[in-house]
Amino acid sequence: MNARKRREIFARLKQANPSPTTELRYRNPFELLISVILSAQATDKSVNKATAELFKVARTPPQILDLGLRGLKRYIRTIGLYNTKAANILKTCRLLLEKHHGRVPATREELQALPGVGRKTANVILNTAFGQPTIAVDTHIFRVANRTGLAPGKNVLIVEKNLLEAVPEEYRHDAHHWLILHGRYTCTARKPRCAECVIYDLCEYRAKVIKA
Repeated sequence: MNARKRREIFARLKQANPSPTTELRYRNPFELLISVILSAQATDKSVNKATAELFKVARTPPQILDLGLRGLKRYIRTIGLYNTKAANILKTCRLLLEKHHGRVPATREELQALPGVGRKTANVILNTAFGQPTIAVDTHIFRVANRTGLAPGKNVLIVEKNLLEAVPEEYRHDAHHWLILHGRYTCTARKPRCAECVIYDLCEYRAKVIKA
């Protein structure tokens, strides 16, 4: 795919959604961090349902720690892998207090040192909470990047690198959200909705559904 096509793809995605953002509900970087940790192998809808109740009673690292393991699990037990996630969240809260004065750090290295935080989670925090032009490659972005020909790669790290090189600078900050939403609602895994796609004619997917 050439640079002209890539630029036009993001121009159209921007026109369709000028101000994209995460579908997770949060009010500060700490709430976003907790929500993203919980979102691994879970839907944003299920996370929002759980955190709506959790954040009513605990919105800071000390308040989460005061809940204890059993108390925290009560609020997140509807989310997959909640036992592991609860343990990681408590460890993360302790580290935030011990090493970061209770604040969420703004570097990838410091974020990835927190339990339950991998590269993808760190990139989400850096982009959404701190405005950095990172791209967190999840299953949706991996699929869209490869299927469309935008930035193909054999693994998420290669796709992330290729996207950072391929996305024009003026679109880089919002590219993460545009691509996730496009993969979630239009370029879906089993049956892409090509008839509704705003970048249909730019997509290089050989098996795309022919528009009527």
